[in-house]
Parts: sequence; structure tokens; C-alpha cells
Amino acid sequence: MIGSMRRIAALARHNTLLRVRDPGPFLSYLLMPMLLMAVLKPLYLRAIPGGTSQVATGMLVMFSVLALHIVGAATLSERGWHTWERLRATRATVTELLLGKSIPVYAVLLLQQVTLTGYGIAVIGVRPAGAWWLLAVAIGVWGATLLAIGAALAAVVRSHGELHAICDIGALAVTTLGGALVPVALLPPWLQQVAPLSPGYWALTMLQAAIRGDVHRTLTAAGLLLIVAAVAGVVACARLSRGWGRATLL
Repeated sequence: MIGSMRRIAALARHNTLLRVRDPGPFLSYLLMPMLLMAVLKPLYLRAIPGGTSQVATGMLVMFSVLALHIVGAATLSERGWHTWERLRATRATVTELLLGKSIPVYAVLLLQQVTLTGYGIAVIGVRPAGAWWLLAVAIGVWGATLLAIGAALAAVVRSHGELHAICDIGALAVTTLGGALVPVALLPPWLQQVAPLSPGYWALTMLQAAIRGDVHRTLTAAGLLLIVAAVAGVVACARLSRGWGRATLL
């Protein structure tokens, strides 16, 4: 157990250094939603009841999904650098490797969401009616879900271009279908029927319920997202343990 913790800690320190040296993607996914929240707030206030909450949570969900690229690149870069095989040759298991790479990225996701939530409250005017722990649960669960999905993507895609395309198109599809840009109630009926299939739908539901103080709805959505995270995590571990992380597959 102690040896495992040391290996995970060493990997986490190394990957934290990599994240610190390349802050560009994080800053872009942090500043762009802030700008859009401020610009779109008047439109949402006039068009949608509860527009303040909608614009804040919608932009948060959309740009946190776009940040999947940061998660996927953490593992994909090792494959591109041809260092993944070296890591696999050490005593570290696939689970330890993923944890060591995931802890710093999870911190980045949490920092992004906490900062955007604070910006929404302090600048945009969101007024949470519930306990703060509900928002903490929502942010923590959504971050874990994105982390697992990003790890699964990194185990499947063959290039950074492919990862970019999947993240960009997927973010638009998942968040639009989930109601991030337009509330689900305003979407065409056939889209309303399939909206619950999108993780973005449950992320938005969870965050908005946490702001309202709806404990039951927040925890229900959180439970469903944790199931998605568990499935994605199993896929990532299974793929990488069977050789799908090899650089020769790029």
C-alpha cells in the first residue's frame, strides 16, 4: 500500500509540473465562459425565467466539457512521446498510472468549476438558496465524471486532432442537448425525449438543483453521473491494460 501511494504521488507531482508549464488551455476555458456569461446575461434575463442561473450554469457545463481535451491530452501525450510503454514497464499498475495522471487534472477541473461558480455568484448575480455543500457535491461529481470520460477517450483516440474533434463536437452536442444554451423545455419535442441521455443534461440538472437547494434532485442526478463515471473508468482501465495505450496505435 505504501509503495503504491508513493508511485501515485510521484506521478502526480510530475503531471502537476506539466500542467503548470502549459496553462494556456486552462486559461482559455476559464476566461471565455466568463466573457460569455457577462455578454449573454441581459439576453437570458429577458428571454428565460431564471436567466441568471441558466447562463451561469450553462456556460460552466459547456466549457467544462470542452476541458475534456485537457484530461485526454494528459494521457495521450505520453503515447505521443513514446513514454507510455516505459511507464507500463515499471511496477506501477494501470490504475496507479491513471490515478497519478488524473489527480492533477481533477484539481484543474475543480479549480475551473469553483472559479466559474464564484464568478457567477459574485459578478453575474446567481443567488444560491441551498446549503453550500450541495454545490460542492455537484462540482465534485461533475469533475469526476469528466475525468473518467476524458480518460476513456484518451485510451481510444489515435491523435490529438482526433481528440480535439471529439471534444469540440461532443461538447456542442452534449451541452446543447442537455439544455446549456437553451432550456430543454424550449427544444423540439423529439430532442426533449432524448435529452436525458446526455450527461450534460444531468450535470445542468444537478447544478441548478444545488443552487435551488433541492437535495433530492441534486443527489439523484449525482448518482446517475457517478454511474457514467464508473463505466467510463472501467473502459479506460480495460483499454489501457490490454495494450490500447501503445504509441504504435497512434
